[in-house]
Amino acid sequence: MTWSNSLQNKFLARYVSLPNQNKIWTVTVSPELRDRTPLVMVHGFGGGVGLWILNMDSLSARRTLHTFDLLGFGRSSRPTFPRDPEGAEDEFVTSIETWRETMGIPSMILLGHSLGGFLATSYSIKYPERVKHLILVDPWGFPLRPTDPSEIRAPPTWFKAVVSVLGRSNPLAVLRVAGPWGPGLVQRFRPDFKRKFADFFEDDTISEYIYHCNAQNPSGETAFKAMMESFGWARRPMLERIHLIRKDVPITMIYGANTWIDTSTGKKVKMQRPDSYVRDMEIEGASHHVYADQPHIFNSVVEEICDSVD
Repeated sequence: MTWSNSLQNKFLARYVSLPNQNKIWTVTVSPELRDRTPLVMVHGFGGGVGLWILNMDSLSARRTLHTFDLLGFGRSSRPTFPRDPEGAEDEFVTSIETWRETMGIPSMILLGHSLGGFLATSYSIKYPERVKHLILVDPWGFPLRPTDPSEIRAPPTWFKAVVSVLGRSNPLAVLRVAGPWGPGLVQRFRPDFKRKFADFFEDDTISEYIYHCNAQNPSGETAFKAMMESFGWARRPMLERIHLIRKDVPITMIYGANTWIDTSTGKKVKMQRPDSYVRDMEIEGASHHVYADQPHIFNSVVEEICDSVD
């Protein structure tokens, strides 16, 4: 993905080397705007920095924006993760903290989407002094798995199709097996992605990008698999732990009104944190990828939150 054609604001794209030799692919937009708390954006499962392309210029108009490929995803290093859910989660969280230290970011507004929202929450439990505001966008892994099957919301049909092809192997294995046909499969199962980014790319750039993010050896996805029971459910649900975030860390939860994620989680987080700032909202006309479905509304909501910080 060629950033120079896509971004108006000044940016730096490079590998940030962590002390343990892992490298984190990082894009920083408006690095010169040092007066305000930077915004750090964490992508979801199978994603990468490129999926924020409709948001980066707007959200870096008045402050520095950092986004990176999670360890094990995109262009970042692909180490072997621990096989247990707690170990895998800790490895992700430690890599985010080591990246922050290496970058020299004293504190940040931390935004996470889907799996990124789960990890940003886990990070905030461990390092609350680094987080000025936690923004969770359609976060994965919050609810406890219902005992009553009728309460389970259906995942999207494209996911069921992929799962039926894959059975028990890693969630993205079908893309690797598909080789050069991979981008076509992304197109077929996720035509919505091409539509979401249509104003930006006329061709298959985004399908190619998602394919190449996920065509290498599985690392982050193996870790994700260790953390989940079945696609929608975390083995260590975040609702059981969200009360552990320090009381003074404000949280905003942003959902797509048509998402398959359980949006009642926002109300439950409020109940768990009665003495803290928790706001939850839904964006009309958006599904799980809120930031790409309704980028203008999403950007203005996030800018407003950022402005409330400084």
